[in-house]
Amino acid sequence: MTLGSTAPALAAELRAAVSGPARFDPGTRALYATDASNYRQVPTGVVFPRSTDDVLAAVDIAARHGVAVTSRGAGTSIAGNACGTGLVLDFARHLDRVLEIDPDRRTARVQPGVVLDSLRAAAGEHGLTFGPDPSTHSRCTLGGMIGNNSCGTHSVAWGKTVDNVHSLDVLLADGTRLEVGATPDHELDARCARQDRIGALHRELRALRDDVGDLVRTSFPDLTRRVSGYNLDQLLPENGFHLARALVGTEGGCATVLGATVRLVEAPPARAVAVLGFPDTYAAADEVPRLRGLDVLAIEGLSAELVDVVRRRNPRSPALALLPGGRSWLLVETGGPDAAAARRAAEQVVGAMGRRAESAVHVDPARTGALWKIREEGSGYSTRMAGSERWSGWEDAAVPPERLGAYLREFDALLERFGRRGITYGHYGDGCIHVRIDFDLSAAAGAADYRRFLEAATDLVVSHGGSVSGEHGDGQARSELLSRMYPPEVIAAFERFKDAFDPAGLLNPGQIARPRPLDADLRLLVAPPRVDGRTELALHADGGDLAAATRRCVGMGKCLNTTGGVMCPSYRATRDEEHSTRGRAHLLFEMLAGDVVDQGWRSPEVRDALDLCLSCKGCKTDCPVDVDMATYKAEFLHRHYRHRVRPAAHYSMGFLPLWLALGARAPRLTGRLLSGPASGLLKRLGGIDPRRAIPQPAPRTLQAWWSRRAPRRTTGSPSVLLFPDTFTNHFDPGIGRDAVAALEALGHSVTLPRSPVCCGLTWYSTGQLGTARTALTRTARTLDRGLPVIGLEPSCTAFLRTDALELAPDDPAVTALAAATRTFAEWVEPALPEHPAPEAERSALVQMHCHQYSDLGFDADRAALAASGVRADVLDSGCCGLAGNFGFERGHYEVSMACAEHGLLPAVRAAGPGTEVVADGFSCRTQLHQATGTRAVHLASLLAERLGVRAN
Repeated sequence: MTLGSTAPALAAELRAAVSGPARFDPGTRALYATDASNYRQVPTGVVFPRSTDDVLAAVDIAARHGVAVTSRGAGTSIAGNACGTGLVLDFARHLDRVLEIDPDRRTARVQPGVVLDSLRAAAGEHGLTFGPDPSTHSRCTLGGMIGNNSCGTHSVAWGKTVDNVHSLDVLLADGTRLEVGATPDHELDARCARQDRIGALHRELRALRDDVGDLVRTSFPDLTRRVSGYNLDQLLPENGFHLARALVGTEGGCATVLGATVRLVEAPPARAVAVLGFPDTYAAADEVPRLRGLDVLAIEGLSAELVDVVRRRNPRSPALALLPGGRSWLLVETGGPDAAAARRAAEQVVGAMGRRAESAVHVDPARTGALWKIREEGSGYSTRMAGSERWSGWEDAAVPPERLGAYLREFDALLERFGRRGITYGHYGDGCIHVRIDFDLSAAAGAADYRRFLEAATDLVVSHGGSVSGEHGDGQARSELLSRMYPPEVIAAFERFKDAFDPAGLLNPGQIARPRPLDADLRLLVAPPRVDGRTELALHADGGDLAAATRRCVGMGKCLNTTGGVMCPSYRATRDEEHSTRGRAHLLFEMLAGDVVDQGWRSPEVRDALDLCLSCKGCKTDCPVDVDMATYKAEFLHRHYRHRVRPAAHYSMGFLPLWLALGARAPRLTGRLLSGPASGLLKRLGGIDPRRAIPQPAPRTLQAWWSRRAPRRTTGSPSVLLFPDTFTNHFDPGIGRDAVAALEALGHSVTLPRSPVCCGLTWYSTGQLGTARTALTRTARTLDRGLPVIGLEPSCTAFLRTDALELAPDDPAVTALAAATRTFAEWVEPALPEHPAPEAERSALVQMHCHQYSDLGFDADRAALAASGVRADVLDSGCCGLAGNFGFERGHYEVSMACAEHGLLPAVRAAGPGTEVVADGFSCRTQLHQATGTRAVHLASLLAERLGVRAN
């Protein structure tokens, strides 16, 4: 897809006028072609304003060129209201500050790109919070919330965004800038008397109010979650002619928000959750009116199907044991000045329900957090269920709460009539229901069925006095349906309102007023895969189809989090969309579509985006839809460099096991080469950053030590096989010796293979799949002894247990090896209680390896540390940043160190004296040593020391 004739001149003017980046390259345009919706509109370009002046300049230049402008925050909109064919302004990158908190007035002044959680953290220092809190609170922006009139879990207590906006600083498409809020009559008269653009705007809006005021009063649905259409009711005298609130929910189609002053509310110091279990969804919904009469903060609904997803994905989730009996649950949150008061309020909820529900009350934040996680990630969990792909579109309709049970019964009947499946859940307290439905959006017939269903569902909601949108705005998904919800006179009033602000129609056209068809621009229909997406890796979850794998990403943007979890380290370091898991998935999708990113597997845009993927696998666990970017990266690199010269690092570090095996034949010479004057040349030739010190191999490998020790062993037949991975074998053989000593002290008879073995990870991670498969299958046959295989290096252990099955899915030896593989902690932990820990307790700061976090689990490690008398502070957020070869490669150093500084390095520096630092990963230990001089130990060495058997 080529740029129009306007684009070069537009790009040149923008780059000269704004200080932030202005990008018109295919990769950026592809990244911003969609949001979290079903729609795709490729923009002309994207501007990342650094200041308000940048926004003023960008809007002015776009207007002079007749180019539409779409404002964008986190891009988590599910209605298609954050993508457009003109110029996209990304506010989240730079305009992201809380400017002022006024605790006395309980207000905050913010830039539009500030993330909600950042505002809540700043307000929390004063015991305050911003009431609306969508499930995307960790990445959604205030500007986006204002655009969509977002609500969230606590709207029962604190309302929608519109109820919490005090004033807005806005910019019109013609360059007019004004501060809007409530407008007293005398001020309205003064503004209407002005002979300028502001005067004309107010006169038109006052006339509109006078013309349709009575119609608005009688035709707007009477419910708390009406988000559809414009807030014309805010122009009424009884609402103070509140222009700021009238602009909330206009989806950037009337004015560009430059800043906002919002209302804060008191945050209860303590909270509790009453969990109510019912036999089915309808029974839960029928009880909502009774609960609304109580003093509660939230009333949220969970379905059994969502809970079943958690059982399949994470059977050890603590949330599962916290649910009372039932097949549908309500989470009812209460607050109070302390935990006891919050509990009493929750128990009053339980008492009010009597025998109509099973119940449990939870106050502990860890427990309530586990329960809320199911609810918050519902949109991801419900996307892939029962082997089907499910989509938004009819995502958040709302009805009066007293009609909720009846509506759900009829809605399920509607699904059945159309032969569709969808799981309902959501904001039961306000009658707002989320659902993802298995529409077929990749074929014209499916799109027609999509239209028929949405029209029928609209008629159903309207019959119950509801709104087609109860939270996320109308966007392209629902704007066309407004004519079925409102009389023609109101639709005409919406157009007058839009024209008063934006007569040229340059701001986010096609949303709400004069809408684009709801079945146009469907992403799967307008951008079908043209490049073969069949993969060499099995991609078991998606049938070997990369196109299906990329569709896993529905854009909800959890990878944009900057705190918590592991995903996505390079995004946290760069704040660039292309380095998020979502961005990479979208670029892979566009690569297969082939019209913007048009070089297929040779695409430089995809290569550059994946270049900063650390293959940490954090997305495999943190992403609610199980996007596995490390695997997609390996497949892409394999295809991209097939029959081509590879980067030097692929030969130096990809072939690391081979070079180390050769170097082990002459260890002294190898040591001199790697540490002497020749090291600089070796780094240049090997594509290694000059600031990195090359780790020195040990004088004697673990296997060489074992070959001398083994003949003296008299402990009988071996019961376990210790896997001598490349890193332990060549760099840290002492860890392997400690592991042998600890295993034997715990009663296990140990053996090691005498011949070289390698899982193939270094070749796999650099996309050399053929060589990786050869190494893996050779190793699987070498180790085919019927013994448990104990891994020490987390990345290699995880590879043997999971990735190996993608690389060689039909090899029985590989399958057997995957089933036999255990972590060191998993194997030793059951025996530790029989060996009393030393009386002197130790403190340890533990860096959880990313692959432990994503693939292996860490429960056994925690238990092993506790059983050994070690008080562990486990870092389970962020990545060390070295990640195998990543941090050594030329061009990655700054990002590698920024990842480490996100959490690991500050924690190590802050650790108290005498605190042991534990890190099982070779990369983690290397990064720590090179960055801080800290020598971290492996769990095996720590346990050997606690058992008094550490090897010399």
